[in-house]
Amino acid sequence: MILASCENIGGKRVVKTIGLVKGNTVRARHIGRDIAAALRGIIGGEVSEYTKLIAESREQAIDRMVEDAKTQGANAIIMIRFTTSEIMKGASELLAYGTAVVVQDE
Repeated sequence: MILASCENIGGKRVVKTIGLVKGNTVRARHIGRDIAAALRGIIGGEVSEYTKLIAESREQAIDRMVEDAKTQGANAIIMIRFTTSEIMKGASELLAYGTAVVVQDE
């Protein structure tokens, strides 16, 4: 599966547009990570606990989006975007979405 955040893929042409595909995950914060993050807030630096959490969430959302595209017969996803929203205090959704297409070599 080819993934691209742009409209075109070099050396390929879109022969069929399938449509919107998406994948999401909702993650809640963990009290242990919150304590570590609070300490980092005091001393400064990267909050690696949250960096890891968001990276894992992004990968899971991408995997789900790819599965959605595969079930519809796509071999590429273009115009990929990400969005987040707070579902409730301490829990957020990460959504990956794009346009599923079939591409061929030019």
